[in-house]
Amino acid sequence: MATCTICGDELHPERAEKYDYCTKRSCRERAAKALTIASVGVNKAADQFVVLDERTQREMAKGRFKKEPEASGPPRSSPRAPTTHTSASVPELVPTSSARPSRPRWSQAQERLALTYRAMGMAPERIAGKLGVSPYLVTQILLATSGRGRR
Repeated sequence: MATCTICGDELHPERAEKYDYCTKRSCRERAAKALTIASVGVNKAADQFVVLDERTQREMAKGRFKKEPEASGPPRSSPRAPTTHTSASVPELVPTSSARPSRPRWSQAQERLALTYRAMGMAPERIAGKLGVSPYLVTQILLATSGRGRR
């Protein structure tokens, strides 16, 4: 039978599986170990904390809890410098547009649903909630589709 390492009393078999001390207040206070808590994610909605043990210290060293930049789309690449050609035939440089590509940022299904919900009289905020997108994107969808009808 296992005994408490602090007071020497007999431990219950189930308690002895995990602990080497009894449930008396004095024994629990003497056996208690302080835990270091680290804040790994802080935002307006909720903070995230972890117990700083050997495993989490290794994960922190590997960069698991590093703050990643918020990406709303594909990463932007730096503009490439024009290449210089040494041959006699130098191709004509075509200026590139800094405008966004003409491809919309929404699917045809989202567009059809947005139009249907708008025809039902829903506000863009409510449509955005149903589609799971931002109200701004819903407004862009509605403006793009209304522009097509006028052409």
